[in-house]
Amino acid sequence: MRVQLTQTQLILLTGLFLTLFYNFTFFSESYKQFHNIAFLIAQGILLFIVITTLLLIISNRFIIKPLLIIIFLLSSLAAYYMNQYKVIIDYKMIQNIFETDKREVHDLINLKVIFCFILLGILPSILLMFIKIKKRPIKSEIISRIKILAIFLILIPILYFSFSKYWVSFFRTHKHLRMYTNPTFYIYSFFKYLDKIYFTKPIRFKHIGLDAHLQNKGKPKLIIFVLGEAAREDHFSLNGYKRDTNPQLSQTQNITSFTNMYSCATATATSVPCMFSIYTKDQYNDTLAKNTDNVIDILNRAGVNVIWLDNDSGSKGVANRIKNYIDFSGAKNPKYCQKSGCIDQILLDNLPKYFNKIKNNNPVFIVLHTKGSHGPAYYKRYPKEFEKFKPVCKTNQLQKCKKEEVVNAYDNTILYTDYFLKQTINFLKKHQNKYQVAMIYVADHGESLGENGIYLHGLPYFIAPDAQKHPATITWFSKEFDINQTCVNNLKAKTFSHDNLFSTILGLMDVKTKVYNPKLDMFYKCKK
Repeated sequence: MRVQLTQTQLILLTGLFLTLFYNFTFFSESYKQFHNIAFLIAQGILLFIVITTLLLIISNRFIIKPLLIIIFLLSSLAAYYMNQYKVIIDYKMIQNIFETDKREVHDLINLKVIFCFILLGILPSILLMFIKIKKRPIKSEIISRIKILAIFLILIPILYFSFSKYWVSFFRTHKHLRMYTNPTFYIYSFFKYLDKIYFTKPIRFKHIGLDAHLQNKGKPKLIIFVLGEAAREDHFSLNGYKRDTNPQLSQTQNITSFTNMYSCATATATSVPCMFSIYTKDQYNDTLAKNTDNVIDILNRAGVNVIWLDNDSGSKGVANRIKNYIDFSGAKNPKYCQKSGCIDQILLDNLPKYFNKIKNNNPVFIVLHTKGSHGPAYYKRYPKEFEKFKPVCKTNQLQKCKKEEVVNAYDNTILYTDYFLKQTINFLKKHQNKYQVAMIYVADHGESLGENGIYLHGLPYFIAPDAQKHPATITWFSKEFDINQTCVNNLKAKTFSHDNLFSTILGLMDVKTKVYNPKLDMFYKCKK
């Protein structure tokens, strides 16, 4: 016999079910801050009120079942990833989800997430199909909902005044806690994302640096900009890390590793376009950046030969307007590639092919966008011979591994990055008779490796740990390059950020334009 419920009854049961079984992370994080069970119950009641009110307002007899099924399915995934990695699903994370590729999705799927999806997503959806909605007049349904909402209006001030000092702290000091509420915050984030992408009034594309031109300084420049992924500076032995993760770079002359670089964001979708944008972190927004020329556009306009080879998740719009953009992330080369993607060596092996197509004597700027230390499947980012630190975590369920195993796998990715950068320098040395050559390596952001139960990256900047905000940054200049190496070495502990990259790149490439800001050029005072 099928269970019969009114719409209001079904919504109340759903609100209670979602509150109790999908919000473990919210309640556990809240308890860590307040250590008060009574306030935790009050938070649960308020969350139930918010979820139920939302459903009472937007649902009707025709959409209630499909709507609840979608919420069950999505909330089961949100619950898993928030609980396992302590991620927050804000609108930037929604953007990351829409801009990711199937290989990254593959790395995030495992038996545990499938089990959670079945238990909290599919089973409740099946049970819902066996519930029969009682038909009753619209007037009766509306009155029923109004009564519930009236009770909620009475409960809210009671809850507030019973725990006023806790609520003040909750809404002011610990604002990030509400970002763990499920499904309310990801629903809010989704509509915020839709508003920014589809409903925000389009703005006219802004061309900047129209006056850009090359200054003649003798031998042309060849700079390779290695765009790293999720590489935190404190796991580079160049910066004092206890393990020898940089055996090759440490033996290379003119290497400088910067220990105090700050990223523009903690997620690739924002950090990469911000790195190449004229806008600083405080000025940056996606709409503005995507409708303004970036430093790649300006170099291209000035006559620089620009090449972008990609092995990660695309240029995020940065290279949309250049001719030489090549994506290797979906390559089928069995030597370097598996279903989960390719190791970064594929970029170096293809680099000569595209470099040799250059027929003029103009400067060259090459971006190698690497997979780097992209998690959670760190063990897939390097060849077997680079598995120096053992044992390693060989699953994308990082919580199942010991902390040492996670760190070992991650450190092996840094060891491989060390090799990759050395090989990049070797390539540059082959061409220093014709060019002044240099390499710049900057990661898009850092990475959490289980500290305080946090993994990966992407937390909102204001609560993200330093591990996610301090990307590795390394430079190498040939002796002939018009930079004073001693001056560069003296800058390694100075505070810089991704804000500096726009003018630094223009300065190093000898591109003269009014949008260049010498105050933001890291090496302005180091030029010979």
